Amino acid sequence: MKFNLKKYRIGFSLLLLTVAISSCKKDLVEQNKSNFVKSTYFTSGSQAQTFVNGIYRSLYFFQNGDAYGESPFITIELFAGHATSLGQSVNNGNVINQRTDAVNPGFETVWSNCYTGISNANIAIANIPAITMDATLKKQVLGEAYFLRAFFYYHLVRLYGDVPLIVQPVTVSSSDLYPSRTPVAQVYDQIISDLQAAKASGLAETNTTGRVSIGAVRTLLASVYLTTAGFPLQKTANYALAAQEAQPVLSEYTLFDKYDYLHDNAHKNQGELIFQSQYLVGVMTNSIPQLTVPFNLLVGSYNDHLGAMIPTNAFFNSYEAGDLRTQERQFYFSSYPSSVDGTTITFGEHALYKYFHVESALGNGQSDENWTFLRLPEAILTYAEATNEASGPTPDAIAQVNKIRTRALLAPLPAGISKADFRTAIWKERYHELAYENKAYFDIQRTHQAYNVTSNTFSEATSTANEQNVTFKTQYYLWPIPQREIATNKKLTQNPGW
Repeated sequence: MKFNLKKYRIGFSLLLLTVAISSCKKDLVEQNKSNFVKSTYFTSGSQAQTFVNGIYRSLYFFQNGDAYGESPFITIELFAGHATSLGQSVNNGNVINQRTDAVNPGFETVWSNCYTGISNANIAIANIPAITMDATLKKQVLGEAYFLRAFFYYHLVRLYGDVPLIVQPVTVSSSDLYPSRTPVAQVYDQIISDLQAAKASGLAETNTTGRVSIGAVRTLLASVYLTTAGFPLQKTANYALAAQEAQPVLSEYTLFDKYDYLHDNAHKNQGELIFQSQYLVGVMTNSIPQLTVPFNLLVGSYNDHLGAMIPTNAFFNSYEAGDLRTQERQFYFSSYPSSVDGTTITFGEHALYKYFHVESALGNGQSDENWTFLRLPEAILTYAEATNEASGPTPDAIAQVNKIRTRALLAPLPAGISKADFRTAIWKERYHELAYENKAYFDIQRTHQAYNVTSNTFSEATSTANEQNVTFKTQYYLWPIPQREIATNKKLTQNPGW
């Protein structure tokens, strides 16, 4: 019988499902397997692994974008309000100034690509159990599929709120072809269930090839628990669960002794890097450095210098005095030799050196810098915040945060710090250590607090203007459901204010 991979539809989007040979390292070679014959495909362990490898390819959309720098990882970050973008991008400018609307193409990009990944994961989870194959490998590839499905739903539920929850393959005759929205609580229940299944699947504790590991599962699950302890669900009992999940991760990974290792080729998938999207010249490249160098300054041998995400000076100045991360060519840089004649170019602003890719800048301009979704400092800060909320500032939680501060050449937090002061210190470290890594906007959502970089305090997000004199609008706690989806699927409703 024919197994139709083309008929999984969320509203207008026909999610054409493709299978990739692999998303890890040099095996990133795509093959289109649409409309393959089910009876001859899901029959072996190698086919199961091949299919699951293909799900990883959906991760690439976060770095996809156009010539104006309208890439999902840029869009998510601009919602936090601490970056500027080049004037050519109308959509980026509208996000920064909180005047965008539901037809912004970025909203459709994230929605459709997440559901593409989910639909492939559903097919894998539904069909791999019946394959006669090595039992250990079967558990592991299913664990990867469960993790990836949870990963995509976690982005959807935070960005859009109630979203259609679909966990079975969908055909043209399925009732889920035009689905209704599912309450946030139920979506989170499924995410947690999937991550628990992944945790029990026998995956390796760590993985240096780019595949999902137990460390990645635990870090993501800890993040989910931390998020659900805040808004909108406010399940405060989940703080303890977040700390419980994050704690084992802290001994499985190690902080780098150089920030350079966060964005070079030699240290991919190692040290503190828990889960990354994999890139390789000749197979799959990206525009991360081009998007984050200053606009129209010839820094590196790139075809484009887009300036799509540039930190505000006020945010840069919010770091503590003496913080290593603010020193030249640590997290930021303000000058660099010209790719044309080697003379020093002074930017007049601070660009993100943490995304500068020396190999491609000095080479042919083809970047295969990995994008990091999860790394050890996030697990540390999740553990510390969750522990503090559950039981106050314990010596271990303080010591963990001080590891990050010590690396940044900052004084340690005192042993007698109060619960309130420790909370604030952790939140600041999340902003400063995880800067521009797509964490700040989600922190605003779950805490309803925004970092006022001028006063160096946190306050209600909807009552405090940021450094660009924009006050966060309540409607911006969620993205709009893409207008094209609503126009096609009458069961979908729009989020408040959109």
